Amino acid sequence: MRSIVWFRGKDLRVADHGPLAEAAACGEVLPIFVLDPYFFEPAAAQRLPHRMQFLLQSLRELEGCLAGLGSRLLVVAGRSVDVVPRLAARWNADRVVAHRWVEPFGRERDRRVVETLSRNGVAFQLFEGETLLPPGSVRNGQGRMFRMFTPFARAAGARLDLGPVRAPLRSLPPPPAALVLDTIPIPTIEDLGLVPNPGLQLGGERAAQARLQAFLGGPISYYAVDRDRMDRPGTSRLSADLKFGTLSVRTVWQAAAGSGSGESRRRYLGELLWREFSHHLLWEWPDLLEHPFRSEFQGFPWRSDELAWRAWTEGRTGYPVVDAAARQLKAEGFVHNRARMVAASFLTKHLLLDYRHGEAHYQQWLTDGDWAQNNMGWQWSAGCGCDAQPWFRIFNPVSQSLKFDPDGNYVKRWLPELECCPTTYIHEPWKAPKALRARLDYPQPIVEHALARERFLATAKGHLRRGSL
Repeated sequence: MRSIVWFRGKDLRVADHGPLAEAAACGEVLPIFVLDPYFFEPAAAQRLPHRMQFLLQSLRELEGCLAGLGSRLLVVAGRSVDVVPRLAARWNADRVVAHRWVEPFGRERDRRVVETLSRNGVAFQLFEGETLLPPGSVRNGQGRMFRMFTPFARAAGARLDLGPVRAPLRSLPPPPAALVLDTIPIPTIEDLGLVPNPGLQLGGERAAQARLQAFLGGPISYYAVDRDRMDRPGTSRLSADLKFGTLSVRTVWQAAAGSGSGESRRRYLGELLWREFSHHLLWEWPDLLEHPFRSEFQGFPWRSDELAWRAWTEGRTGYPVVDAAARQLKAEGFVHNRARMVAASFLTKHLLLDYRHGEAHYQQWLTDGDWAQNNMGWQWSAGCGCDAQPWFRIFNPVSQSLKFDPDGNYVKRWLPELECCPTTYIHEPWKAPKALRARLDYPQPIVEHALARERFLATAKGHLRRGSL
């Protein structure tokens, strides 16, 4: 059997790769990657600079790994819906195999590819792998998707029987010598008009495996406590690896399940189930990328305030933890999860700006920008999502910073203008003596917490009350 293995940006590895292993067991293997203009047109790539850098690094390493196994990554340019069926016909392939995507635009792409391939008598087989369980397979007693995380996690956990991670491939057959292979070099980041950012995590399967081993070697044992500390390396930093599939989620689950102390291990596996929940939600309700999960939040009277928006995106709100998150996002393509929640709460509740603007901004700059997780996180913070925090819960950025960055080390790392600020004032620099404030070159808060809190509560109550009439 001649199989085209279609790598699609969420499975950039050779380890525990279902489509690749299945194709290798059945005959000839033609690994391809399509430079679709949806992502690789320079104007499109420049809107996703950090993700594209990580992806290109991972893609180049995938090319080397396949070559080391005796095969070759065939890189082609064009629209996937046109290129894949054309190559299948030209190469007389029996089937195309790939991993499933949950996003609505990915599902539409696959529908169109299936339609064309089937007319030509070519099978298209999708494998699970983005999630631990097939999306749509975890249902409640009435056969419906869960709307709350805790019962979903309980049901998903009861169904998990993952089996061992696939053994590493020892070799792959080379592409048939008689075929005319249309392939081009992987573009460089400069080819796409991007400037390399040395502050980002390194992409690729080897770097992902090293991060996993580093986490298992220490931080997982303290995860239950340290995961919320913005000033400590207490998280796994595997989110980009899971997003791009340089590690399979099954690999991470199996490794974590056998490591760490009881409570820390349980909390980390719970975070993997939270990721699972977000993907199953988007599969069930694909319009979540456009609309709030809670229908009563449709038409919410978000404000329009360009100056406030710019202050939030540039890290000049006057609240150190919020501003540190903004600076970290653009510098590292990553924001600590606790800082993400505080920053998102501040945008939606202190500033009353639409969560979808924040969601799009983070999706632009995050290296680990996953559509399902990013959307669920922002809807959770705004109070309009599935299993969201109560809409009336509003994070106090000062108390959050005091609790999870007590010495201000996270703040000082990203706000060099506050390096000389004593710990006494690091979370509330506006309370520092006037002479010290003059030296800090740091703005006053753009809103006062108590007033902003009351404004949001009054706005939300009025809107929700009208919706219930």
